Amino acid sequence: MTVALSSTPAVAETPVPHLPDPTGRHEVGVTSVYLNDTSRPDPWMSDVDSRELMVSLFYPTASTAGPVKKYLTPAESRALLADGGITTVPPDALSTVRTNAVVDARPSGRPRSRPLVVLSPGFKKPRATLSSIAEDLASHGYVVAVVDHTYENVVTTFPDGRVTDCAACGQYDLPFWRKLSRGRAADVSFVLDELTGPHPRWRGAHLIDPRHIAMGGHSVGGASTIDAMLADHRIRAGVDIDGTLDAPIPDSGLDRPFMFLGRANTYTPGTPGGAAESWEQSWPRLTGWRRWLVVAGMEHASFTDIGVLAEQFGLDLGADTGGDRGAAITRRYVRAFFDLHLRGERQPLLERPSSRFPEVSVVG
Repeated sequence: MTVALSSTPAVAETPVPHLPDPTGRHEVGVTSVYLNDTSRPDPWMSDVDSRELMVSLFYPTASTAGPVKKYLTPAESRALLADGGITTVPPDALSTVRTNAVVDARPSGRPRSRPLVVLSPGFKKPRATLSSIAEDLASHGYVVAVVDHTYENVVTTFPDGRVTDCAACGQYDLPFWRKLSRGRAADVSFVLDELTGPHPRWRGAHLIDPRHIAMGGHSVGGASTIDAMLADHRIRAGVDIDGTLDAPIPDSGLDRPFMFLGRANTYTPGTPGGAAESWEQSWPRLTGWRRWLVVAGMEHASFTDIGVLAEQFGLDLGADTGGDRGAAITRRYVRAFFDLHLRGERQPLLERPSSRFPEVSVVG
């Protein structure tokens, strides 16, 4: 559930790295929120008696004044590039990425008018790597909470300057993945409590419609979406983006809408290696609306910002589909799913193959 990037020599003149522009009509605001769950100890640190989380909230705004979000700090950039074995770009390169979200802009909308989507990143990946999906959803009127699962990624930076590393990194057997997935479900439930409870921790929380909440994630973040939905019925729909399940859905099933979206070379039924089998085992237990889509030419990181940025830095992921194209496919299909199940808007894109996206095949 991790990805290593191979590298090729960097081009002589690299343009300013940037995320793709959002496609919706709204400008995008963003703020960082610190949360501390004192009801449970940290699952990875025996001497930490609470669970601290950092969350990036993306949302619609009418304001374009103010600084745009920094993608990563120089220290975070160094840690992520070092984990991927990347030495052909400057260590602080990811701190120079241009984003599209204005920091602490005033949220816009009517009370309880915005559906909420929670996003969970892949193992060892900071929450920033799902920024392009989050920005795009926010530009179409969603509030999006992207969660850093502390000690499960290469680095998390807290407002007081503390920096944590990947205490969970080490041996990766099945009990480890089960612990991680269930822990993420608990993280997400706590985030929902803090955003939709009687004393919300964000000034724009009055915009969130608590009846319309969904979740998605990449890699283990996608796989843990199932655990989160089984544990918390506030989550009405979920998307697993290229995440192998560590255990099949229980016999009791999952009766809310769910979508698998993954690489054709890995998640096409019958593909050797076990990843596709993990989806096949759970497929009959998805008893609500369901969809299984595979995308030709994509690699694991192609579904995240890493696909876009690697290409801009001259790094080779091994994907036949370009970074911008991969981002466009991911954002469009993920948004179609949420538009259908949180807004009730019919989506022909999810019903049959599309000539606009010939890379995408409908398995089921």
